[in-house]
Amino acid sequence: MNTRPAVAPGGELAIAAALALAAAVSLGLARFSYALLLPPMRADLGWSYFTAGAMNTVNAAGYLLGALLAPRLLRRFDARHFMLAGGVAAALLLALHAVTRHDAVLYLLRLGCGMASAASFVGGGLLAARLAQRAPQRSGLLLGVYYGGVGLGIVASALGVPPLLESAGLGWPVAWAALGALALLLTLGTAAGTGSLGAPPAPGAPRAPFSWRPFAFGLAGYGMFGIGYIGYMTFIITLLREQGLGAGTVVAFYVLLGLGVIASSWLWAGLLQHHRSGLLLSLLNGLLALATALPLLGGSAGLGMAMVFASGLLFGGVFLSVVASTTALVRHNTPQAVWPSGIAAFTIVFAFGQIVGPSVVGWIADGPGGLARGFAFSAAALALGSLLAAFQRPVRGPGAAADQA
Repeated sequence: MNTRPAVAPGGELAIAAALALAAAVSLGLARFSYALLLPPMRADLGWSYFTAGAMNTVNAAGYLLGALLAPRLLRRFDARHFMLAGGVAAALLLALHAVTRHDAVLYLLRLGCGMASAASFVGGGLLAARLAQRAPQRSGLLLGVYYGGVGLGIVASALGVPPLLESAGLGWPVAWAALGALALLLTLGTAAGTGSLGAPPAPGAPRAPFSWRPFAFGLAGYGMFGIGYIGYMTFIITLLREQGLGAGTVVAFYVLLGLGVIASSWLWAGLLQHHRSGLLLSLLNGLLALATALPLLGGSAGLGMAMVFASGLLFGGVFLSVVASTTALVRHNTPQAVWPSGIAAFTIVFAFGQIVGPSVVGWIADGPGGLARGFAFSAAALALGSLLAAFQRPVRGPGAAADQA
């Protein structure tokens, strides 16, 4: 029996904001903070670009394992407990990055962070979808607020990590410890703000599998998104450093990117609410392809700087809305019983893309052309994802959910 109190009228937005803290931990801190720490770690530990990318490949592999386990675990455990356990585990694993300099141990920690992130993100995504069902007239906004929480983690990393790196005698290990402490604090905030929300398993309820075939083009487009976006988010800070940008400019760039993620909650809310096909996913992938190519454009120093900041703002304002668009695609086109396996299916494809992306971009960057050629590969992957997603049509017939908005 569910003993949670009912959500007060209008309280859905506050709960979505609390869920957004979980998204900040699972992606903003556990994954995207790595871009800020990569340049000093690469210099200190003597990594090639391939090794640097492989760290995020292992993280994505852990994310895939977590996503594969999620549907089974969500049939046994409340989604809120699942999400919070992932947040606590991510906080501990982030802090443990501070106590080792061995690549093998760091690989294991990145793997564990990926698994914990998947638990937190899939559980939070399911809760956000359930919350959106309670207020269908604001469903797009509520989903956007949840996924926009990743921007909060990016901004917090951008403002907190560089000062620790610049402090004499501290360096990157202390930055990892600080990220772990912040992740734990944000997870406690999620726990405090989501007490009225849950998705308890239904004992004895029949399983509701997700049919992949009707969503083939959407899944393919999302897989290419995973390949393309992660190359940008892994190496963008390193690229900007190689282009001679100072620490203050890099911080401003990453803060702008994070603010773009937060703003995306409102920018795309209407389309998330009503779009049942893959056209939104196609549009967003196309914009990301443009954003990824912008830092590579030459010209005067002033024009080059404008391109860099335009890239960060555009990329931040779009990339997490791609994730939100797939949750909306599942929610609009399948019955509620299918949502957990549907969200997990898109997460699995996403994770496969993330496994491929960082190592391939790193391998390309170690050869002629350097990181610029790696970024060109990422832009091409996103453009292909845009083309594939354009062919995704609304799913109709038996098993397709009518939108209740």
